[in-house]
Amino acid sequence: MSDLSPREASPRKLSRRKLITGGLAAAAGVAGLGVAARLAQKYGLVPPDHGGIYGLGETLTYASQRLLTRHSLAREFPRSQISKPPFANEIEPLTDQFKRLQAGGFADWRLSVNGMVARPASFSLDQLKSYPSHTQITMLQCEEGWSYIAEWIGVPLSHVLDSVGVLPQARYVVYFSIEPDTWESIDMADALHPQTFLTYGMNGDELPVGHGGPLRLRLPRQVGYKSVKFITRLTVTDSLKGFGKGVGSASAEGGYAWYAGI
Repeated sequence: MSDLSPREASPRKLSRRKLITGGLAAAAGVAGLGVAARLAQKYGLVPPDHGGIYGLGETLTYASQRLLTRHSLAREFPRSQISKPPFANEIEPLTDQFKRLQAGGFADWRLSVNGMVARPASFSLDQLKSYPSHTQITMLQCEEGWSYIAEWIGVPLSHVLDSVGVLPQARYVVYFSIEPDTWESIDMADALHPQTFLTYGMNGDELPVGHGGPLRLRLPRQVGYKSVKFITRLTVTDSLKGFGKGVGSASAEGGYAWYAGI
């Protein structure tokens, strides 16, 4: 992560951040994790997977990261450090629906955006590519221990969310893959972060299918499983209780952390 931005380092915000972080640390060390969790609750910093044996640890991790790194940036690399070739982990067998879309050059691929937005919409790849493109050379880090650096090309998720008019009470964006039972969610801090991309290109070319093409959510401030491949739908919401088992993602249902910040 990079250093704090000037805006985050203002005296008012810095003192508040120190106060809350200090309170979390003191509560965890002196009065127990339960008190620290209640303090996180007070400031709305409780992750959806806060229950269970690791729940208090997940809460403290999420709360601390949000207070300390809300506006920080993932490290970006020079072009000379792009991995050759970038590693592509194994994907599930492609569905018939995906194969039909692929045979048509993905001309009929759509990204739908619904939920707590003023103007629900559906975007083709050409529409997404018509927006000003952005690039980043960042590392994808897998929880299994491997990593690679690539240039990612796409449109910031914040641009698409702005175009549909996210309602003020929204807290999360849930994103779904064309792959069955593959979905994740992020809070609005990550959804609106400038490095969170809807990615359609890689290393100067189209995004390969093996890397999630034609459309992948790229979230460089979190571990690789949060950067879901084959994105087809976004739902903006104020609660994650109505999605799956209510813990925020398919990964969290499988035993991984909902918030996987690095």
